[in-house]
Amino acid sequence: MADKPVLANIDEHFTGQYGPKGTAGRKQFEEEARAFMIAEMLKEERRLAKLTQEELAHKTGTKKSLIARLERGQIELSTTMLNVLFEAGFGKGFVLND
Repeated sequence: MADKPVLANIDEHFTGQYGPKGTAGRKQFEEEARAFMIAEMLKEERRLAKLTQEELAHKTGTKKSLIARLERGQIELSTTMLNVLFEAGFGKGFVLND
């Protein structure tokens, strides 16, 4: 059985899979990865607050479908929406300015 090449670090792996930093493929990957991480953090905050998607939507004046799409990373979150989610939804003083 032939040995598999060993990668020195994660950046080397990403370069092989998506191209060097600054290329279109790498930028797309990084944007999708960031959206995924934000969606996961939002889900975790909602779970810690013991809220359903419907309850969070009600508290923030949005719809359950919007919360679901945010948690799947299908919508880019603005800082305004983050403020609404954390202040009204989770009762935390999370304030960012656009």
